[in-house]
Amino acid sequence: MSDVLESTQVVIEQALKRLGYGQDMIDLLKEPMRLLTVRIPVRMDDGSTVVFTGYRSQHNDSVGPTKGGVRFHPAVTEKEVKALSIWMSLKCGIADLPYGGGKGGVICDPRKMSFRELERLSRGYVRAVSQIVGPTKDIPAPDVMTNSQIMAWMMDEYSHIREFDSPGFITGKPIVLGGSKGRETATARGVVIMIHEALKLKNIPIEGARIVIQGFGNAGSFLAKFMYEAGARVIGISDVNGALYNKDGLDIPHLLDRRDSFGNVTNLYPKTISNEELLELDCDVLVPAAIENQITEENAPRIQASIIVEAANGPTTLEATKIITERGILLIPDVLASAGGVIVSYFEWVQNNQGYYWGEQEIDDKLRVMMIRGFENVYEIHLTRKVDMRLAAYMSGVRKMAEAVRYRGWV
Repeated sequence: MSDVLESTQVVIEQALKRLGYGQDMIDLLKEPMRLLTVRIPVRMDDGSTVVFTGYRSQHNDSVGPTKGGVRFHPAVTEKEVKALSIWMSLKCGIADLPYGGGKGGVICDPRKMSFRELERLSRGYVRAVSQIVGPTKDIPAPDVMTNSQIMAWMMDEYSHIREFDSPGFITGKPIVLGGSKGRETATARGVVIMIHEALKLKNIPIEGARIVIQGFGNAGSFLAKFMYEAGARVIGISDVNGALYNKDGLDIPHLLDRRDSFGNVTNLYPKTISNEELLELDCDVLVPAAIENQITEENAPRIQASIIVEAANGPTTLEATKIITERGILLIPDVLASAGGVIVSYFEWVQNNQGYYWGEQEIDDKLRVMMIRGFENVYEIHLTRKVDMRLAAYMSGVRKMAEAVRYRGWV
C-alpha cells in the first residue's frame, strides 16, 4: 500500500483494536481533527503576484497543543500533510511529550525563489494560519526545505500580529532568538542512538559496522558524520542524482566538504550506482533517510541489511514491513527512529517558557534518556504482544492520546 495516509490509517486501526478500543475511537483518531487550507498571495521581485496554496493539519490536541513542522516543497499534498500530522502524534506519544501532532506545508519550490520572496511567503503563511496556531495551540517547526531563517521570519510575523514577543510560538529558531542548542542535529542524533541500541540487540559492534544511508540532506549527512566518528564504516550514501559505494568505507569528511546546500554530491563523481542498488547492498544497517515508499513489496526480498532504521517518514510500505519482519530483519520504524527532532523541539519550547537555557551536553543527555526509554517501551510491546515493530510503535504512540480522549469524555 503506497498511499501514506491510507497505510497510516490501517496501522492506527490495528493498534487501537489491539489496545481494546472501539470504532468510535478509531473514527476520531484516524483523521486529523482540523485541516486548514489557505491561499497566500505573494508579491514577487518582478512585480507580479503569485498565489500559493498552503495547509495546516492538527491531528489531535487531547494531550496538549499540537506540534509539527512546515515544509516548502512542490510535491506537498493535503493527504501527505494529514498523514505527517498523525505521525507527529505518534512520535510525541512514544516520547511521552505533552503534545499532539501537527504539520504544515506550502506548495512551492524554494530553489526557484529569491531570499525576499521566501520571506514574504513565510510571513504570508503565518498571517493565513495565525488564528489556529500559538505557543499553547499549535507550535510549528522547520521541515523539508525550511530552516532557522524561515522560522525567524515566522516568529517575527506572529509577534507583530499578537503584539508581544512570542519565542515559544515556533521551534527551530536561531540561537539568538531563543533557539535550542542541539536542534539542528537532533534527528540524526536520535537515529544514531537507535542504531546503537539495535546493534546491541544483534550483537554487532559499532566499530567497523557497515552502514548504508539513503539520502544526504540534513539528517543523512549528520548521520554519516556521526557514524564515521563512532568508528563505523559508511559504505554507501545517496542523493537525488545517484549513489556512491565503497565496501571499505567512504571518506565522509571529504564528501561533507563537497556537498552543496541541497545535499547533492554524487554528481561530482563519474562512477555511481543507482538508489535501487544502494538499498540492496550487503550491510549491517540500512538507513532510508530520503522520501516515502523506498522499500516495497518488490525489493524487500532482496534487502540484505540485518537492521533497518527509518530516518525518513514512511520509507517502507506495509507489505514490505511484513516481508522484512518475516525475514528476521530488525526494523526500527520512523515514528520511533526519527523522534529526536520533536524531542529537542520540546526542549526548546520548555526553555522558551521558563527563560532558562541548557548547554549542548545537557540537551544530548536528556535526548538519549528519552530515545532509549521510547525504544525499550516499543521493543517490550513487540515481544510481549507478538506484533511487528511498526505496530508496536503505533500502539505505544497512540495509547496516551486515546487515554486522554477517554478521560476528556470525547468518545
